Amino acid sequence: MHHLPEGLPISRRQLLQRSGMGLGAMALAGLLSDDGLQAATTNSPLSPRAPHYPAKAKRVIHFFLNGGPSHVDTFDPKPALKKYEGKPVPNTLTTERKTGAAFPSPFKFEPRGESGIEVSELFARTAEHIDDIAVVRSMYAQVPNHEPSLMLMNCGDSVQPRPSVGAWILYGLGTDNQNLPGFIAMCPGGLPIKDNENWQAGFLPGTYQGTYIDSQHRDLDRLIANIEHPHIARTDQRRQLDLLARWNARHRAVRDDDRLDARIHSYELAFRMQRDAAEAFDIAREPEHVQQMYGEGVHGRQTLIARRLLERGVRYVQLWHGAGQPWDNHDNIADNHRRLAGQLDQPIAALLTDLKQRGMLEDTLVIWGGEFGRTPTVELTGDGKPKYGRDHNHYGFSVWMAGGGIRGGTVHGATDEFGFAAVQDRTSVHDLHATMLHLLGFDHEQLTYRYAGRDFRLTDVHGHVLEDIVA
Repeated sequence: MHHLPEGLPISRRQLLQRSGMGLGAMALAGLLSDDGLQAATTNSPLSPRAPHYPAKAKRVIHFFLNGGPSHVDTFDPKPALKKYEGKPVPNTLTTERKTGAAFPSPFKFEPRGESGIEVSELFARTAEHIDDIAVVRSMYAQVPNHEPSLMLMNCGDSVQPRPSVGAWILYGLGTDNQNLPGFIAMCPGGLPIKDNENWQAGFLPGTYQGTYIDSQHRDLDRLIANIEHPHIARTDQRRQLDLLARWNARHRAVRDDDRLDARIHSYELAFRMQRDAAEAFDIAREPEHVQQMYGEGVHGRQTLIARRLLERGVRYVQLWHGAGQPWDNHDNIADNHRRLAGQLDQPIAALLTDLKQRGMLEDTLVIWGGEFGRTPTVELTGDGKPKYGRDHNHYGFSVWMAGGGIRGGTVHGATDEFGFAAVQDRTSVHDLHATMLHLLGFDHEQLTYRYAGRDFRLTDVHGHVLEDIVA
């Protein structure tokens, strides 16, 4: 038996933990089993777990258009803006910056698919799948600022630190691949506003936080830093980790700190990723016609990587458009939104086609949207001149979902005739999260984690499932 620190009393539990057959050692032994290369799933905090009831979706991919795409230029057409062009909008609401007259969309909308849902030319290729898509046109957030709205959309609370959606889903379901992170966030060129807080674990164990990938890089060692040890062979790495595990088991026996558990798991996961990550992230293994379908740009590449990760058991993949807030188009929205949508439209359409061909769309939930929308009125400069862009608008905006139990070809809710505010079937971010969890097999009121004497949940004390868009 290892010696206890002087003056520390020993309990029966500690005796068992300290012994050669101790529970802590047994857990780590399980973690390090299976030929020393792959952890046994029985003891991993990311082992697959059953939801509350049979799920329609098994995995999630979230296209996050950080900065706030304009709903009235994408999925929520407002012909009244043309009628009022150059004139004040009767129902103007207070915005963060000064805005002026009605600003009609510079983009053409057309009815698409059998459902006849109108979609902007900006997403013409995505619109080919509109009969698989449910558009929620009545979203609303709490404030017209990026930081709190990002936290609300990604973590369920605009003020208090909370675990992210991906962390909650990983906590509830685990992951089907113990050799890859269960929750991956890709953002080319750097980090979005609020950085890693967007995929934080919060008060959940650190094992459930997202893993950030800078998808602007093509080489594996730049995509995933330190994926290969530059000096030590894998057999020697295994021996080092085994020794470290024994020391950690001794250290953990008298401490209850999930940060140590997260650190232990991260070391093991990093070791196992050396074998599987290279294959998963290598899109050169895909047929040429598949690569061409997704496109050659960074968004085509990261979307194809995301599909490869999802089919290998990764539970939650979030695809950010880029560093900062690229969709925050306060001026010249005609050129800026066209450029940004042009980078995404082909990859999104390719993903939907690819998932359907592989039989994965039916149990993969695809989500598109940002942290809020934009004003139907034109933003003005300090001297009152139009900038031909739009200010932030949290009163009403759109997201859409497809696959994973979604009833496609449907529209939920509506904004007013100008697109300023949600007025019909108003949908909070909590409602969106409740619906996501429902599709994944969870009662959002029952998926909880006890912290600081309270049972917390993603939806706090809110949220209703959007039953009309569930198949």
